[in-house]
Amino acid sequence: MRDRRRKQRRAAGSNDRVRLLREDQTDVEHRLWYAVRDRQIDGAKFRRQMPVGPYIADFACPSRRLIVELDGGQHADARARDAARTRFLASQGYRVLRFWNNEVTDNLEGVLAAICAALKD
Repeated sequence: MRDRRRKQRRAAGSNDRVRLLREDQTDVEHRLWYAVRDRQIDGAKFRRQMPVGPYIADFACPSRRLIVELDGGQHADARARDAARTRFLASQGYRVLRFWNNEVTDNLEGVLAAICAALKD
């Protein structure tokens, strides 16, 4: 059982899975990516679909230890799983910001302001 979990964790962070997620971005992920890439927010370098342990973070700024997660409707039923994920990422030294997809769609400037404020903390 333990070996199976290890294999699943490796598979979750594999380069193939990361590459697939990057190629298959949602419209909301694409929109946020173009707003944070190329050090546009406070000079911070973000990576998309970055493996962190058994998880793949939507967007991460490793140098500032910040992860940005986008949650769609499927996350409304996965709060316990998301909380466990956030606890793990925090245990690795990351701060996690979560935004609903509609926040990015309806208020991108507010989302970017929150990310900028977190980068300055």
